[in-house]
Amino acid sequence: MRVIIIGGVAGGMSAATRLRRLDETAEIIVLERSGHVSFANCGLPYHVGGVIEQRSALLLQTPRSLAARFRIDVRLRTAAVRIDRERRVVVARAEDGTEYDLPFDKVILSPGARPLRPPIPGIERALSLRDIDDLDAIVSATASARTAVVIGGGFIGIEMAENLVHRGLRVALVEALPQVMAPLDPEMVAGVHQALRSNGVDLHLADQVTAINPDSVSTKSGATLPADLVIAALGVRPETTLASEAGLTVGPRGGIAVDDRHRTDDPDIYAIGDAAEKVAALDGGPTLVPLANTANLAGRRVADDIAGLPVHNRPVLGTAIVGVFGLQVAATGTNEKRLRELGRPYRAIHTHPASHAGYYPGAQTMALKLLVDPETDAILGAQGVGKEGVDKRIDVIATAMTGGLTASSLAELELAYAPQFGSAKDPINMLGHVADNLRSGITRSLQWHELDAAVAAGATVVDVRTPDEFEAGSIPGALLIPVDELRDRVDELPDGPLVVHCAVGIRGHTACRILTQLGRDAVNLDGGYKTWAAGTGA
Repeated sequence: MRVIIIGGVAGGMSAATRLRRLDETAEIIVLERSGHVSFANCGLPYHVGGVIEQRSALLLQTPRSLAARFRIDVRLRTAAVRIDRERRVVVARAEDGTEYDLPFDKVILSPGARPLRPPIPGIERALSLRDIDDLDAIVSATASARTAVVIGGGFIGIEMAENLVHRGLRVALVEALPQVMAPLDPEMVAGVHQALRSNGVDLHLADQVTAINPDSVSTKSGATLPADLVIAALGVRPETTLASEAGLTVGPRGGIAVDDRHRTDDPDIYAIGDAAEKVAALDGGPTLVPLANTANLAGRRVADDIAGLPVHNRPVLGTAIVGVFGLQVAATGTNEKRLRELGRPYRAIHTHPASHAGYYPGAQTMALKLLVDPETDAILGAQGVGKEGVDKRIDVIATAMTGGLTASSLAELELAYAPQFGSAKDPINMLGHVADNLRSGITRSLQWHELDAAVAAGATVVDVRTPDEFEAGSIPGALLIPVDELRDRVDELPDGPLVVHCAVGIRGHTACRILTQLGRDAVNLDGGYKTWAAGTGA
């Protein structure tokens, strides 16, 4: 059996090596159009910044090592020109331009995605980062550059901005949306903006590049930004040319359509990685998730299917994390913006716990957000931002989502505890407790973006923090009554509904329980003053 794999790196090489471990007799040929078949593409920005000092550390396998261990025939600088389904051949073009036919029994399409390159005047000067060749071009360009503009505030754009700062360049970042990192909701991304600005990145949000000039970039707002180097990090589009020219279906999200075994319309042709559509965990519809771990797993599944093992295509959550000047920024599942667009009911929960026990030195505050189906208590998504501990909390939530655990059941998880690693009530457990209180009706909450409407409808905002906290910053019009004085001063509260808040929500919950049991109509401002301030920019 001959299997032709078009494209290497995460998906293609995972499929190739897994297939060899399952079938010693298969002939496996990998066609890779670049000069490297197996490299750590997620590590590329960190070599630009010098964090990963040796370029060689990014090169995981070579054609020689793959041939020696796995008997895989890797052909670099070789492009797949077309797939002739009628003749059952892949037409390949070598580096010297020679074309030849490769008959196949199975084909695995793993061509990846290509960077978006909008028709901006001068766009040819902008560099993108997808492979080792791109890396070499950017590293070479930084040698003589003093200023840089990054276009796009997604994961790659953020990583490139940070690493160009590490490289010693003066960096500006231009993003068309009002925020960087679209997977985060506005109140969660505020700390990311602060980290970028405090480390010297000149942020231009809700702006667009209109021209790339020989030594600068012009924006729609009228700004002229010095730019010896320009990085285009505007996202990627699935590489579907081969598939569409072969008559295979391209799905509604622009990726190659596959079934639950990763097969295209042709049962002998599979598609994986950034080029293929995935199944969204939220609604089972098609989605695009260009992540390495997803590509790796898909490659393994395809090899299993070819070898005759049972497989299924699991839905994807899009779990991802990025480092931003010491911050951990992570998300899984769906965000609030998307749920609103879909008209999907949800309940939001914000907490600001410490990364480990507060009495143990070095604890760092993080911001966590959990999105929950109010009817089923299912976890719809989560976000986290903080200097430490965010990674493991997002991973636990992603695992809970995959396992079908409800939000309330997070309170019951038995997690490892010692004061330097967590708390007796881990932040995950606390999210579960809040979810359970809301589910059972013990407490009610109001979101930061709902406060103005509540006040307009006659609600009074009650701040239950200390006078010093109130003096340092408060919600306009709020009435200060510290929680420890609330029982004795309840008569000072005006009639009507009350919106209670503290700094992060914990004292607010206690105050709500006091007031509710005293017969008052009280709701807790979810996430407290800290979340409100982040969302409103106060």
